[in-house]
Amino acid sequence: MTSSPEALSITRQPSLFWASVVCVAALVVAPLWMLIGNPAVLRGHPFLPVLLVTAAVVGVLWGVLLWRRRRAFRKRSGLRATGAWAGRAAVLALVATLLWLNPFAYQSGGTAEAGAIIEVSVAESPPAITMTPSVGTPAEGLVFYPGARVEARAYADILKPAVDAGVLVVILKMPLNLSLLDGNQARAVMADHPEVSSWTVGGHSLGGVTASSFALSNPDVDGLLLYASYPLDSLRDRAGLQVLSISGSEDGLSTPAKIDASRELLPPGATFVEVQGGNHAFFGSYGAQPGDGNPTADRAAAQEQITDATVAFLTQRRAG
Repeated sequence: MTSSPEALSITRQPSLFWASVVCVAALVVAPLWMLIGNPAVLRGHPFLPVLLVTAAVVGVLWGVLLWRRRRAFRKRSGLRATGAWAGRAAVLALVATLLWLNPFAYQSGGTAEAGAIIEVSVAESPPAITMTPSVGTPAEGLVFYPGARVEARAYADILKPAVDAGVLVVILKMPLNLSLLDGNQARAVMADHPEVSSWTVGGHSLGGVTASSFALSNPDVDGLLLYASYPLDSLRDRAGLQVLSISGSEDGLSTPAKIDASRELLPPGATFVEVQGGNHAFFGSYGAQPGDGNPTADRAAAQEQITDATVAFLTQRRAG
């Protein structure tokens, strides 16, 4: 005997109900786990915490509605049932995306403890971390775009020696920790510091891609600092742009082959420095990164090479 469409629609309801319960649990638990378990979420750009709180609130409201209607089995047509299942699949995909956006948090150690870093004023705000030399007025500035899903604070240690050398350093906090979502954020920083006469933009990985695009479209930028990164568009005709590209020989993401290929996209006078034994995650203080190569050098020693090359590049530009 063949069941009627109405009977089929009713028998689908229990499974759809429990699918809704799973979605509710995911919407509530995943954001709370990120907000409570990862301090980088609340220290970063406010857009991610707001998104997580919104998801959790939606989950709670949905849960209340489910509880009130737990015994109600409405008839659904086949099309409506298909739409309901598709909606729940979309919710789970959203939760998976939120979990993927969970940032790599700052881990102390390395450069911050190795060098004599003094006379640095640090001010942290929702959009950026600003590190200013406490002595004198800086004439050189660096705006730095973090790598994808990496907390901005993870670059403070490796860039502090440049501040100690007299350079204003601003590390941007990006929406969802993805620099491509607000590539022009450096412009506001430059406008806020008219005392700086020469600007360099830089970035790590995806942040370097964004910095390259910003330098291409903003002729008042004099320098480009790339950490394990390369541009998507050619900068060979970008007049007056000085470039330093620092990479690691064991980088599994921005591989040596990719860095070598980027030579054709950068101005002829670009300087390339390869840190022997260094990998992708050595350009910040945030631990290991999936897909990266295995380093063959000590992290502190590798980061010292990175900071030395960075400081030399910035101070030589200032002297010039």
